[in-house]
Amino acid sequence: MLHAASTTARRPAPFSQFLRLAALAAGLTTLLPACSDDENDEPVQPAGPAKITVPKAATLSPEGIQYDEAKKYFLVSSRTRGRIGTVKDDSTYTQFADDSLLVSTIGLHLDADRRRLLAAVSDNGTNTRRTKPATQRKLAALAIFNADNGSLSRFVDLGGLRPALAHFANDIAIDKDGNAYITDSLSPIIYKVDLQGTATVFLEDSRLAANPATAFGLNGIVYHPDGYLLVAKSSDGTLYKVPLSNPTGLTTVATGGQNLTGADGLLLVDRQTLLLVAGSQGTVYRLGSTDAWATTTVSGRFATGAVSPTTITRRSPADAYVLYPYQTSAPRFAIVKVGF
Repeated sequence: MLHAASTTARRPAPFSQFLRLAALAAGLTTLLPACSDDENDEPVQPAGPAKITVPKAATLSPEGIQYDEAKKYFLVSSRTRGRIGTVKDDSTYTQFADDSLLVSTIGLHLDADRRRLLAAVSDNGTNTRRTKPATQRKLAALAIFNADNGSLSRFVDLGGLRPALAHFANDIAIDKDGNAYITDSLSPIIYKVDLQGTATVFLEDSRLAANPATAFGLNGIVYHPDGYLLVAKSSDGTLYKVPLSNPTGLTTVATGGQNLTGADGLLLVDRQTLLLVAGSQGTVYRLGSTDAWATTTVSGRFATGAVSPTTITRRSPADAYVLYPYQTSAPRFAIVKVGF
């Protein structure tokens, strides 16, 4: 309650009392939380663990990874089992989704705004329970799940668009309208699947073919908000820029002679920064561009060692995690924070 000011003169407080009051005020400031002048500041995210090792993982050999901020867990695929699982910070693995159609799940993409989880499905013979001659090196599909309960909502055939070719659906990108773009590692093709589930060949170009032909070709793919895709080819490390409005006008991103052979997963950190996992090199490269990805230079390297790193996901604006599946027979896998 406010009171009227007194007109009675008061003696100044002793200096020692002033010091006691100042000390008390200083103590209170150490107890109060820091305040920001900017009401739009995002809350500080707690630091994630440096490494999560999932033991006794039943030789899952995960290939793809995403982080679901809403659920506070990672999502991982499985080449050898087909199922999709979740991993918490305490290393707990839980099955999220499975279906007999999932021979091998490869790349994942979480469409968080639409609460969809997209998975590239292939068959390279590593899932001995579900592989069969009719699908080996022929299967390419996109599985779409409800990201909240794991139910399969769509299974879209891609390989049937070019039935005479070999196929391996690998990685996925999503544009602002929800269209999905999927790379094929055994054919020089990028597929497009719209929100209604209609699949088309977005781009087919001999420049995208693997060299040698028996190697993996296209692999990682990301959508750039300026209206194009960045796509990596594993066999020779070529990085392509593919305009959505004119895919046949694709160009090669000049890397200044940097060897990116073994390029796998990609993560666009911001418009000018790209993280690239070169699995065969055991390295995550940080690439930068100041000319809309006409050229790029390496601004950082993170050594993983001989752990067969595949791909990478963002956990917070500051943190990215790379997936270590080890070998297909390994009884564990790991998820490791990247540091440069």
